[in-house]
Amino acid sequence: MKLSALCLLGALAAGIMPARAQKISETEVSRIISTLSADSMQGRMTFTPGIEKASLFIEEEFKKAGLQTLPGEKDFRQRFAMVDRKLVPLDSALASGSEPKFLHNVAGMIKGSSKPDEYVIFSAHYDHIGIQKPVEEDSIANGADDDASGVTAVILLANYFKEHAPERSVIFVTFTAEEIGGFGSRYFSKQLDPAKIVAMFNIEMIGKESKFGRNSAFITGFERSDFGKILQKNLEGSSFQFHPDPYPEQRLFYRSDNATLARLGVPAHTISTTQIDKDTLYHSVNDEVESMDMKNIADIIEAIAISSGSIVGGKDAPTRIAEEKKQ
Repeated sequence: MKLSALCLLGALAAGIMPARAQKISETEVSRIISTLSADSMQGRMTFTPGIEKASLFIEEEFKKAGLQTLPGEKDFRQRFAMVDRKLVPLDSALASGSEPKFLHNVAGMIKGSSKPDEYVIFSAHYDHIGIQKPVEEDSIANGADDDASGVTAVILLANYFKEHAPERSVIFVTFTAEEIGGFGSRYFSKQLDPAKIVAMFNIEMIGKESKFGRNSAFITGFERSDFGKILQKNLEGSSFQFHPDPYPEQRLFYRSDNATLARLGVPAHTISTTQIDKDTLYHSVNDEVESMDMKNIADIIEAIAISSGSIVGGKDAPTRIAEEKKQ
């Protein structure tokens, strides 16, 4: 037997081979995350020109991926408004008589071939915290990890599933106003019947190695459904591992855009690698693209694409999360 064949068998036996050839390009990861976290985006704060510029970029990426608009929407913008910190549709805002503040999520979809009325969601938030107090003459909080890394994943997953036609309908959405109260995901959650949403993959801060090392990420609320077990089953034969959230004291399950749908019973979880307990760059002007690990991001996106296959493909449906009772 030739040496190359022996090496291949040894690698397979050790379980370190990927589930399939790499589909996610590091070059594309770098291009997208560099654009979203550039100084020209001004930190992507809600209600600023910077976030508008980010929105236009994401919309163009969705257009290039060939996504459809959501039902009832004329383009990739899901528009709404805030009146006295209450979320309202545009027509209600204009008729209210009150500094409505206008916002929009950016969302597109691929209609499922056999189960079009069942939905799987891939999401991230595209806002950040904008201009901050200068540190060594730098005042732009670029938000490369938080959450340009997640938005990069959503865009590349849209491209991936355009080439791997889903059985269930798949929505790709980037939320606005997460940093000021999760308003984008709160509005989005009211537009769909939660009973028709099979799963939500919210992706936040995947730009660096997790505390478990390479080829790993954690899932918030891991114990609340069998979502994580399904993902891991689909990665059998690879070295990638999804872990339960190692920071339960941080209450990350309730601190991201998955929370609203999870409270309605949807298996909605956040996938992340952040070492939140010791990340000195979090919410700082130093969360820049230079601190990102492009290979790590590409590997995680690849793992999400493969591990979600049986859910998107209509074979698996994670158990529902216990709904929170209204007080």
